Amino acid sequence: MLPADATFPPDRVAVGATGNRIEFADGSTRLCATSGLWNVPLGFGNPAVTEAVNRATHDASYLTLFRAPHRYAEVAAEALIELANPATYRRVIFSTSGGAANDAAVKLARQYWSQKGSASRSLAVGLRGSYHGTMYGSHALSGDDLLQSVYGVDRRSVRHVAHDDDGEELETLLKREGTRVASVVVEPVLGSGAYALSDAFISRLLALREEYGFLVVADEVATGFGRTGKMFATDGWASAPDILLLSKALTNGAMGASALLVGPRVASEFVRGGWTFVHGETQAGTPACAAAIVAVIEELRRIDVESTTQALAIDLSHLVRSWESDGLITEITGKGCFLGLGLRNQDGSPLSGPDVLRVVSAIAGNGVVVQPGPSSIELIPAYGFTPSEILELDTAVRAGLAQGQAVSA
Repeated sequence: MLPADATFPPDRVAVGATGNRIEFADGSTRLCATSGLWNVPLGFGNPAVTEAVNRATHDASYLTLFRAPHRYAEVAAEALIELANPATYRRVIFSTSGGAANDAAVKLARQYWSQKGSASRSLAVGLRGSYHGTMYGSHALSGDDLLQSVYGVDRRSVRHVAHDDDGEELETLLKREGTRVASVVVEPVLGSGAYALSDAFISRLLALREEYGFLVVADEVATGFGRTGKMFATDGWASAPDILLLSKALTNGAMGASALLVGPRVASEFVRGGWTFVHGETQAGTPACAAAIVAVIEELRRIDVESTTQALAIDLSHLVRSWESDGLITEITGKGCFLGLGLRNQDGSPLSGPDVLRVVSAIAGNGVVVQPGPSSIELIPAYGFTPSEILELDTAVRAGLAQGQAVSA
């Protein structure tokens, strides 16, 4: 999301990436503390994923899921269900991106209610400040200000509520329009700002589902596959969402892919009613995508991802707490290996968007790539970060914060 006339010097043009480092056109390298925008938690060029994709591309360069399955997709779907718990999820719908998966989830929820005789249940509820993509439907659902009015995005069937009030605004909305709500879509940790939903919010959300009947859709595009210390952030919930959305780490960034894991409440109704979900994407669930998914799952098990990310989260927590105690940051948000670091001016006001970008640029100038957030920067490191890379991160962020905030002061 940059101006149309933006230009970049050689030290900003990436030409390669290996392990946890990105190489640029001027020959320099930087440590990536964003896991390639959440996509590459197993490191760039993971050999197991690379080999699986190469083999699938050679053996079956393309197979479609239109009107019939293929074995690659069946194996990947079975692996995902086994990973997420067969008692919790029954079916997999393959898609091509997080935004497309959100579109499909809204469609699925509306069809569920329509074919049950409740067509008036068409509203999708999202959270203010959320990000679900910029496809037409997911753009409407995203709670960030992303020029929706300029693009003519239709938000008449979408409502947004606060994420930081323990669910009070959601409950108020449901008292008014609960019989019209088809689904409530939440990120367990908001991608913009790394704001984790409180336990009180989640408890109220699940209790309100029992009272009003809507479907809960958990968008775990950013939090899935160990990012918060559990395989899925929703594993810590008292009861599972009805639909789980996965992307990004799903293929370790090797292929454009996403998946909807559908729980028994929805899946059983489609089977019982003989309904057809009218949704298809040409590149969804191709052999290469499916092979990458299976390889990622095997790698996650190999590294014992939950214990690995829990240990890394402890190291990150110690690091950012030292930045907070030294007055470099004013707030820590997020969970596990997905952290937001709040930045303020000397007068206490939040840093503006351009000021945040200057800080990010200054940190990059000291050798580390971090993610900008609203008045914050975000750390989303790959799971294999070494002690020396943690030290490198510490040095670059300290120097970058001092330089970037000095410029904006």
